[in-house]
Amino acid sequence: MKLLAEVCVEVGIVDEPVSPSTIWRTLRRLDVRWKRTKLWAPSPDPQYALKKARRDRLIEVAAKHPDWVLGFVDEVWWSRLQRPRMHAWTAGPPVKMHVLKADDKDPDPIAICCYGILRNDTKKVMVRFAENRPLSDITAQFLEWVCQVLHEEGKKRLIVIWDDASWHASRMVLHWLEVHNRCVRKDGGVEVIHFELPAGSPWLNNIEPCYTHAKKMIVEFDRKLTAQETVDRVCQHFGCPLLPYLKGVETSTS
Repeated sequence: MKLLAEVCVEVGIVDEPVSPSTIWRTLRRLDVRWKRTKLWAPSPDPQYALKKARRDRLIEVAAKHPDWVLGFVDEVWWSRLQRPRMHAWTAGPPVKMHVLKADDKDPDPIAICCYGILRNDTKKVMVRFAENRPLSDITAQFLEWVCQVLHEEGKKRLIVIWDDASWHASRMVLHWLEVHNRCVRKDGGVEVIHFELPAGSPWLNNIEPCYTHAKKMIVEFDRKLTAQETVDRVCQHFGCPLLPYLKGVETSTS
């Protein structure tokens, strides 16, 4: 309202400065509706509209097949120091989030890498933690684990929707998908179809809000969680069992 009042003077709509409340009352009297602007950046992908339309089409098609599962996949770091953006309301005095610092004597890592998939059929998130950063071989292990879970449920096809991260479209992952689908056509199992979202468009990956909400739910305002507490709270929030960490080649050979 303040900026709009200044513009009204600059362009000559009014002869003298007016208050933001005057602008607000005038808009209400004219029955003008508005929403607060959101911080966002358009995707730089020139095929954004085409890819978004295909994503929406995949969601519709998968919903018509009970033996198909469409999943939104993304990786996240669960930081033990970073404080999520949140507002807290209490019955007593306002609660202040303590600033946390790294400690050289702390044996736990500052952040834990995690793979997750949001199933569009059940609206549930399945997570697996990794000992290293996201890698191609860990990505293949995660997809294989998801296929095993879905195969036990009698599913036939998994449609993976994820971003254009390098470990998603690496030669190793593409080779694993090709070999896996060839074995599925021969011996049965869960076929995997992957689709990359437009570049720079996290709002199209439905798992992103799940991570944001989870980070607010597991936080402690006055202390730093241990690594074990962090993974336990994440699994408890999503209702998932804590399974062994995924190990990449760089980790297992060291």
